[in-house]
Amino acid sequence: MTSFNFETSPRIVCEQGSAARIGELAKGLGASHVFIVTDEFLHNSGLTKSLLAGLEAEKLKHTLYTDVLADPPEASVQAAVAQAIASGADAVIGFGGGSAMDTAKLVALLVRTPQDIPSIYGVNIACGPRLPLIQVPTTAGTGSEVTPISILTTPTDEKKGVVSSALYPDIAVLDSTLTLGLPPAITAATGIDAMVHAIEAYTSRHKKNPLSDALALQALKALHDNIRTVLAEPKNADAREAMLMGSLFAGMAFANAPVAAVHALAYPLGGRYHLPHGLTNALVLSPVLRFNQPAAAMLYAELERALNIQASSDDQVASLAFIERMTALVAEMPFTQTLSGNGVREADLPLLAQDAMAVQRLLINNPREVTLADALAIYQSVY
Repeated sequence: MTSFNFETSPRIVCEQGSAARIGELAKGLGASHVFIVTDEFLHNSGLTKSLLAGLEAEKLKHTLYTDVLADPPEASVQAAVAQAIASGADAVIGFGGGSAMDTAKLVALLVRTPQDIPSIYGVNIACGPRLPLIQVPTTAGTGSEVTPISILTTPTDEKKGVVSSALYPDIAVLDSTLTLGLPPAITAATGIDAMVHAIEAYTSRHKKNPLSDALALQALKALHDNIRTVLAEPKNADAREAMLMGSLFAGMAFANAPVAAVHALAYPLGGRYHLPHGLTNALVLSPVLRFNQPAAAMLYAELERALNIQASSDDQVASLAFIERMTALVAEMPFTQTLSGNGVREADLPLLAQDAMAVQRLLINNPREVTLADALAIYQSVY
């Protein structure tokens, strides 16, 4: 008998131009004053115009918070919480990439149920209730609009996660028109990030289940089949929408079948060097796939067959073809492909490996056990 538990955001709105409807959606959640969590660049670029117009049409008050930082430090989240409390807002909108949405989750929670951030790192420690929450992704990558996870940077430059069902948003809004202006490097890195979510959910040692598998396969195919198109045709709203859907499906999958070694090795690069999360996942993806292949051949073969109906029936052959497929795809992406090229110091590789080994919350999900020597060798292979 198959036993599993599956959770996700209760409502998903996918429609080009739907950012203009967010005021209506917020009003439906009982909001009268919304706290918008975004970053200064997105706001100054005009991307929030349709959102703000929709709030005005519904006569909703709003407070705009634009001080979101990449890999949000604890202090920046605390500052956002303090401003939300002072504003008197009764609902929260996360508008942006993963950093904005992760910040918004904790603002919605901590305004309503105050808790000390360091005390709630881990799984099912943070408790609710929270304010109503709407998430609006402007990149096709994190899937944060359908996950119960918020990743922060500690004062010691570690990346830690708050994981709790209380963080699932009420509504996820997918509006591909918001992603049309994404630069190629960000489009590429976030797209690979979403593909990593799908791959690691499908191969996770814990909580893998039929629903997460189906979503991971659908996600990987949508992302794989459209990432080259959105890079070649950045204004293609339909392909952008397919990428958003792939990211959302992958988010649903890994929220229930958690990620593993790729993310564990990526986190220290973000924490120590503040490299974008999608980029760090992309940098270590291929060596981790090669490392895992002896233990994950059958699963990698199934992923290859989902992408190529003519793939070999031999698991070893198909799994190696999948690894080569992903390696070649990453190599096509318009970002620097090595750690050294992204400013990582060779002398820091042992420290990064130690940091990665501390992320046991994720390493325990990996198909193959990772040792300190393995982690160091993976970093060295892409240095």
